[in-house]
Amino acid sequence: MSLAEFLHERMDLTGTKVCCGIGVCRACTVGMRSSQDALMEKTLACVTPVSAVANQHIYTVESLAQGARLSPLQQTFLESFAFQCGYCTPGFLMAATAMLEHLKAYGADQLEEAIDTWVGGNLCRCTGYVKYRDAIRKVAQLHMKGGA
Repeated sequence: MSLAEFLHERMDLTGTKVCCGIGVCRACTVGMRSSQDALMEKTLACVTPVSAVANQHIYTVESLAQGARLSPLQQTFLESFAFQCGYCTPGFLMAATAMLEHLKAYGADQLEEAIDTWVGGNLCRCTGYVKYRDAIRKVAQLHMKGGA
């Protein structure tokens, strides 16, 4: 059973999307930590066996908002009209959330490299990626300055 199937069928967490089913589109990206103190990594839920994430902390798009309050990334995606159909949005959000935790490894002049590394492989059929990247860049710049 894949992690995506487990999340959908056993946990009733349907925010993680499965599009290609082979890990190419990255719509199924979720966050993963080996401990609550570890930096978030990303994993592709459609091709990751649930057995491979035993003893890992898994984070889905449902974990980003605090009640009715959206995360800074979610709010910026919304305000920037970054998505159209929204099917790939959870994967972009989770990849960007993991990226934010790793920004200290990048200098301010390496922000585009960070976005390419962490989010560059996520595919979208509807947008030209510009608004996604702009929204991620905006939150990352705030994050680097100690905000967001």
